[in-house]
Amino acid sequence: MNQKDAQERIIQTYQRDEKMMILIFAQWCINHDLAPKELYLKAYPNQAANQALQEAMDLTVPKEEAGEIADETMLGVLSMFGNDDLAFVVTEEIRKLK
Repeated sequence: MNQKDAQERIIQTYQRDEKMMILIFAQWCINHDLAPKELYLKAYPNQAANQALQEAMDLTVPKEEAGEIADETMLGVLSMFGNDDLAFVVTEEIRKLK
């Protein structure tokens, strides 16, 4: 595998993992009766049309069918991707829920 192929594979892996992070966020919101788009806009007000979030929302299931996503897991996943603004908003919601 040459350097270009390796770089392409790394980019594809990151993009796939980022989509998974967004799906986890969207499902966590659904599981807590929160609107993913609203929370996302609180963190990133200039990104109203986020295609990846919309795609993730299309893949969510009703909370009755979903497995639990621990708050710590949600925050850890956001932290891995440097989503500090969104982690802050999620932390605020966690406090409200308790």
